[in-house]
Amino acid sequence: MFLTISTTGTPERPATDLGYLLHKHPDKAQTFSTSHGTAHVFYPEASAERCTAALLLEVDPVALVRRGKGKGRGGAPDAALAQYVNDRPYAASSLLSVAMTTVFKSALNGACRAMPERAEHPLPLRIEVPALPARGGAELVHKLFAPLGWTRVEATAVPLDEQFPEWGDSRYVRLVLEGELRLADALRQLYVLLPVLDDAKHYWVAPDEVDKLLRAGEGWLAGHPEQKLITSRYLSRRWGLTRQAMERLELVRLAESDDLEVESVDNAVDETTDTEERPVPLAEQRRAAVLEALRAAGATRVLDLGCGQGQLVQALLKDVRFTEIVGVDVSMRALTVATRRLKLDRMGERQAGRVTLRQGALTYTDKQLKGYDAAVLSEVIEHLDLPRLPALEYTVFGSARPRTVLVTTPNVEYNVRWETLPAGHTRHGDHRFEWTREEFRDWAGQVAGRHGYTVAFVPVGPEDPEVGPPTQMAVFTMTTAQETTKEAKAA
Repeated sequence: MFLTISTTGTPERPATDLGYLLHKHPDKAQTFSTSHGTAHVFYPEASAERCTAALLLEVDPVALVRRGKGKGRGGAPDAALAQYVNDRPYAASSLLSVAMTTVFKSALNGACRAMPERAEHPLPLRIEVPALPARGGAELVHKLFAPLGWTRVEATAVPLDEQFPEWGDSRYVRLVLEGELRLADALRQLYVLLPVLDDAKHYWVAPDEVDKLLRAGEGWLAGHPEQKLITSRYLSRRWGLTRQAMERLELVRLAESDDLEVESVDNAVDETTDTEERPVPLAEQRRAAVLEALRAAGATRVLDLGCGQGQLVQALLKDVRFTEIVGVDVSMRALTVATRRLKLDRMGERQAGRVTLRQGALTYTDKQLKGYDAAVLSEVIEHLDLPRLPALEYTVFGSARPRTVLVTTPNVEYNVRWETLPAGHTRHGDHRFEWTREEFRDWAGQVAGRHGYTVAFVPVGPEDPEVGPPTQMAVFTMTTAQETTKEAKAA
């Protein structure tokens, strides 16, 4: 399984900058272990004028059968012929996509500390995949790649046997792409479209695949003319997941076509439904409750974890008592919108010095999040799968350990008060769960007990005597003993 990425350059901007963008040195051959084999990265050519990086994936067919799904639903389409004799070691597929995320993770995210400006600008790229399964033929390859900015999309059919041309062509093509694109965009397109063309995945497609698709498709999938086919095939034709992804992509498309922010379309239940009955939208009431709690805690340095498009950061900046505000979100698109909302490029030096926006996943510890007075997770936890909550819990309460933590989340009991919300549906298509007041109190109490905090609960929005408030907020406060220990360690 083989893939090459080439670019050209000049003495002033040498092509070997590709090594910085991929985080792989052109003078080295590197090897990486994957769950189904070994990946090798090397450079067949590396000069100022032209540089080519190659990714070679050696698939272990035994590991494929034992660890993956070598046959049956979602496995290799030809694996029924034999478990250990099929095209998986040679044809580009989801195996290669997963290897790319292992080997080129930083490049896929568009991150390059050494040359950030180079990572943000298009490069003259040539990408070759010698053997690509194409269920739909060369015509489908053109339909998928041509709308994405490539000036050349060449899909040459591979004959079944060159010695017997009368046998015709196989379902494989040799793919060549040329054009000027950001390297991250090109890699994300390949990550999605390789398994789409193969029309199979080597692993079970779980609900989190929707998030993976939307992250990789950010900026190009919402407006793609073959969006429905891409989404359906990528999600292995699981209708429930496909529908969820299509709904979220439609929100993005509508927001972009009307030059609106996704949240203004996305939060129809949170925002519009509330304003039908109350003059102040629930989102504003949440922010007001959070600000009041932060002021009561005496916080000055605040983390907004899962800051989205920066509404709370904007509110915090209006109060001079908050001297340092850090917004963290996994979505670069959301952070880009937040940057525009806050007008960071036009902000004065002193004001700009108070705010930082950073990309980061809340399920991974980050030393830079330590030492803050308070952290806010507003409408965040319900977007995570339940098995991932312990990781978020440790990141915030076990590693970062701010003195105060505020967590808001919907109260599912209140949903019956909205006639426009169908029974059994969550308020947002991306919510993985919505808790009752008892469930939220139970979770928050256990978290506080494990990490040395006390917890109090604050209703947000008008409190219904039967079903409670629309939003529930937990205020975690580090105990005096824990705070004393923390200060001693710092000293």
